[in-house]
Amino acid sequence: MDIDIIFKIAAVGIIVTIVCQVLKKSDREDIATIVSLAGLVIVLAVVIDMVADLFDSVRRIFDLF
Repeated sequence: MDIDIIFKIAAVGIIVTIVCQVLKKSDREDIATIVSLAGLVIVLAVVIDMVADLFDSVRRIFDLF
């Protein structure tokens, strides 16, 4: 696992947090919720891809299937 992925996830979290705070201060809480959900989906896509790679590695190591 590269450390770059952790930094990318942290960067997405920081950007989403800043955008949500700005939107909440301007009374746009509905859009802030959508932005936070979009950030969650982006991070989950990255994590699911990493988990899939982990399962492929385990399958290859133990010569399953």
